[in-house]
Amino acid sequence: MSFKSLLKGASTAVAFLIVGAGTAMAQGCDITEFGSSAGQLYLDAENELTINDNPDAALVKLNQLRAGELNCYEEGAALGLSAQIKIAKNDYLGAAQDLETSLNKGYISGENRTPILLSLSQIYFAEDKLETGLGWMQQWLDAGGQPNRDQKWTLAAVYNKLDNNTEALKWAEQVFAEDGPNASRQVYDFLIFLYDANGDLAKKAQLLEVLLERNPGDRRLWDAISGDYFKADDARKAFEVQKAMYLGGILTTEDELMRVVNFYNSFDVPFEAARILEKEMNAGRIERSFDKLELLANLYQVAREHERAIPVIQQAAAINNSGAMYERLGRSYADLQQWESAEEALTTALDVGGLKDRGLAWVQIGQSRYERDNRAGAREAFRNANNRGGRGWLAFMASEEATAKALRVFELDTVRREISNEKKACDQLLILGGDNLPEGCADVADRLDEATERVVEAQNS
Repeated sequence: MSFKSLLKGASTAVAFLIVGAGTAMAQGCDITEFGSSAGQLYLDAENELTINDNPDAALVKLNQLRAGELNCYEEGAALGLSAQIKIAKNDYLGAAQDLETSLNKGYISGENRTPILLSLSQIYFAEDKLETGLGWMQQWLDAGGQPNRDQKWTLAAVYNKLDNNTEALKWAEQVFAEDGPNASRQVYDFLIFLYDANGDLAKKAQLLEVLLERNPGDRRLWDAISGDYFKADDARKAFEVQKAMYLGGILTTEDELMRVVNFYNSFDVPFEAARILEKEMNAGRIERSFDKLELLANLYQVAREHERAIPVIQQAAAINNSGAMYERLGRSYADLQQWESAEEALTTALDVGGLKDRGLAWVQIGQSRYERDNRAGAREAFRNANNRGGRGWLAFMASEEATAKALRVFELDTVRREISNEKKACDQLLILGGDNLPEGCADVADRLDEATERVVEAQNS
């Protein structure tokens, strides 16, 4: 059962419970009825919601009620009605906030409290706030809640989505115990996945035996299951079946093994796809061709496993003497900041030829030289690129050098100004007839001339 379908049931239960929850007393509140004006506003709002089926109008009336000063009884009722209105407007998170406030203030207590805890968990699960929903579910369990089969399935799914497959397995096994051997394939597939994730291969094998009990070892059964998932446009479950077949040693041909590799890749698990592809090439069940090596290199690079990609790219380049592969090799070295190797591979790519964009290769060579502080060589490479990237780098380097020069001039001029101020002070003392001038006054004029020369030299460099 999906979270959204759970939410439909949750909203009905919540609405039912809130009818009486609003009149529950907070601890220490001895008021048991509305004031006359507040009572009429509440009744008008409730009628708009329940009789006229107009939640917007009900909200207007409720806001009028809340604008006044409410006693504890009135506040509890207003919170309950607010939650009902928000449920009618599909604002489930807003309803949940009202329910939480009611719980915290004691307006929902006694026998009404426990089912509200469950409803809150279902609302948060439906809104994909799994950890929050799990917290409310745990409070419900701690309060004595006894989960039914579907609630156990929900717990298994939530823990799986939170990457806690150990706890997910505990609840999934309880579902399987209730369903028995005739459990749906969905339950079987989920348990197979969880046993695999938890490394319990023995129990996974037991489930596979149950699935194949009527036709032990019948490959067509597996193909039929996978085909059903494909027809239902459920590629994820088809993938899980294919993965189980691979792990069970059923898939043996290159086409079958490549299907598993492509499944992993399509579900954004490139490293696992690469691991299987390389393993099967080493075993000789997948041909070590240029195309397969190129795919393997792609997978490792997408997975950011550049050290693993490099020897694969080298093999592919040796097979086809491809400039494109040497360029890719250079990019992998660059990603590892192995700049000298990057330049060597990119230079080879240019020599071999066949590149779609030679300018890009020159930009990458320029970057490798720049990173090794070979600024002259970097500028040469960026000029050879003759493209926007190269010109951008040249402009950046010029700006960088201009900034460094400006900073140097500023530093030297700061020194010059300090000496100039020192000379002015010495001149003033001399005018005043000072006999004991500071020692620095003796050569201050020479030092000022030297500082001025250094500023001019820096400006002209």
